[in-house]
Amino acid sequence: MAQPARDDPAHYDEFGLFAENAEEMGLPFDEPPSVRRVSTEVEPGRTISALAWGDSDPELVLLHGGAQNAHTWDSVALALGRPLLAIDLPGHGHSDSGRDGSRAVEDLANDVAIAVGALAPDSAALVGMSLGGLTSILVADRHPELVRRHVLVDITPGVTGDKSRAVTDFIGGPESFSSFDEILARTIEFNPGRSAESLRRGVLHNAVQLDDGRWVWRWARFRTDGPTTVPDFASLWESIGRATAPLMLVRGMRPSSVVDDSDEAELRRRRPDARIEHVEHAGHSVQGDAPLELAALLADFVPLRG
Repeated sequence: MAQPARDDPAHYDEFGLFAENAEEMGLPFDEPPSVRRVSTEVEPGRTISALAWGDSDPELVLLHGGAQNAHTWDSVALALGRPLLAIDLPGHGHSDSGRDGSRAVEDLANDVAIAVGALAPDSAALVGMSLGGLTSILVADRHPELVRRHVLVDITPGVTGDKSRAVTDFIGGPESFSSFDEILARTIEFNPGRSAESLRRGVLHNAVQLDDGRWVWRWARFRTDGPTTVPDFASLWESIGRATAPLMLVRGMRPSSVVDDSDEAELRRRRPDARIEHVEHAGHSVQGDAPLELAALLADFVPLRG
């Protein structure tokens, strides 16, 4: 039977692609996973959306990177097979814009803390990649009761514009695209190590077609004019040093990683107890490049509930 999401992007079903994820990873797929959209209001008239995996209380909370969305974790979630919550950061995915349009990590952290408190208050770990990781650092510092274990995926406060040039060049591309094929082609160009099918799924989850037929990124609904810049996050090193939750850094080792040896050394200085793992066949988006390896590391770091 034809798959509408594969054959016609305009008839996208966000819950209809999990079998493709499983097939690409070589995982069994006897029946679709239990996944549903949930949301919570963070202030009057503004909500945060998330994907709730499983039918019991979430054991992990996952925060995606800038210009991504909760579906970036689909393959990891399938491999883990544990109840979890994957949040759409404010201004991304199906969530509303940030407070007054802000995407500053301080404001994102405030919203995420409210969402975690409402949707996953007893979760065992907070996992953050890139912008989600920077956000998670503040959540762990300011709301330790919500963060029992902490995982950073290819990010530290040492990130700079130079280190993240490949990422910002991609995000800073055209505001809209004439066709789905055009937006997919750009995605493939900037992700040469990924399969075209996996990138196609990612675009289906992260783009939307306008009434005039053009395609835009979901996060571009809240886009502001001007160049893509990377703020100075160095002050977050102090937050890392103050936090007490067990910490693991998962670092991609391909050139697109935004973490270098000096960042790793500074993390060890601030948190000598931190666990640091290298994933050789992954770049910045470890969850996309090596989902099975990342899932295995998370499963080892976050004990199953008794």
